[in-house]
Amino acid sequence: MINIVHLGIGPLGQKMVKYALERGCFNIVGAVDPAPDKAGRELGELCGIEPLGITVSTNLNDAIKGKSAEVALVTTVSSIVSLESQVVELAKAKLHIISTCEELFFPWNTQPEISRRIDEVCRENGVVCLGTGVNPGYLMDFLPSVLTGVCRNVKTVKVWRVQDASIRRIPFQQKIGAGLTPEEFEAKKKSGTLRHVGLHESVDFIANRLGFKLDRNIETLEAVMAERDIDTGYKPISKGMSCGVHQVGRGFIGEREVITLTFRAAVGEPESYDQVQIDGDPPIHSRISGGVNGDIATCAITLNTVRSVLEAGPGLKTMGDIPPIAYFNEGAI
Repeated sequence: MINIVHLGIGPLGQKMVKYALERGCFNIVGAVDPAPDKAGRELGELCGIEPLGITVSTNLNDAIKGKSAEVALVTTVSSIVSLESQVVELAKAKLHIISTCEELFFPWNTQPEISRRIDEVCRENGVVCLGTGVNPGYLMDFLPSVLTGVCRNVKTVKVWRVQDASIRRIPFQQKIGAGLTPEEFEAKKKSGTLRHVGLHESVDFIANRLGFKLDRNIETLEAVMAERDIDTGYKPISKGMSCGVHQVGRGFIGEREVITLTFRAAVGEPESYDQVQIDGDPPIHSRISGGVNGDIATCAITLNTVRSVLEAGPGLKTMGDIPPIAYFNEGAI
């Protein structure tokens, strides 16, 4: 059994608790969430399952006191600036860290100083810190990089993630601006509070893995406007309102666009799919019709990286640095 502690018991964290219990190879020893509606509650009750005998703590020290925790699963923030203090505390507690923080996935170019500090504190304490998830973390970066493994050369990498956000958790629908007026969308866009986080990091990761020396990494963001009234999301959306986002990340060598990542998530999107197209020798075209459910996959990949993290050397790692991941249950450990 692998002893784990959960930090962040929101919708994603609650789902991850349930999935961890299903495996038979994880032993949950503690949980942390200072939010008033979560702290002090019984973890199982909060997650809508049987009582687990664990009270959600407001801080890490209380959560793991007298317990032998090995790995912290962190579903708290998207910003690496906000995450750094949590990582430092966890590293000093000798806990390996696996976080769904999007900016942690490949922060070496966007936040070099924070990346260096996180790497140092993890090495000093002999632990691993990994940022992962379905996107960034797998579909638009790790997967396409692995698919190039059979190519003798690669000219361009293009990835599409198109999804109907109706089935996603409410915070995700809110993050992509579903149900906003055009004016509200533009205001949130300008403030930087509305977007899919991690596209820039995904471009950097692919470039790093393939040895592409990018001259530019740019990103565009537009609203997807509802062409009809929509009632399949967390709130009704009238025609003319925003139902999601259309973002494109582009990496250039000189004037040549070598990496193109298209992310489109909208409530009521007619077709969901994940697609990778590699212009190489041989060319590769992979398509997952129906797409991958992001909430399920994010929880699953976080758990599936635990074994690989325990086998890796200390420091700040990316998905390209740890041993290959796969689903595993109690029969594999």
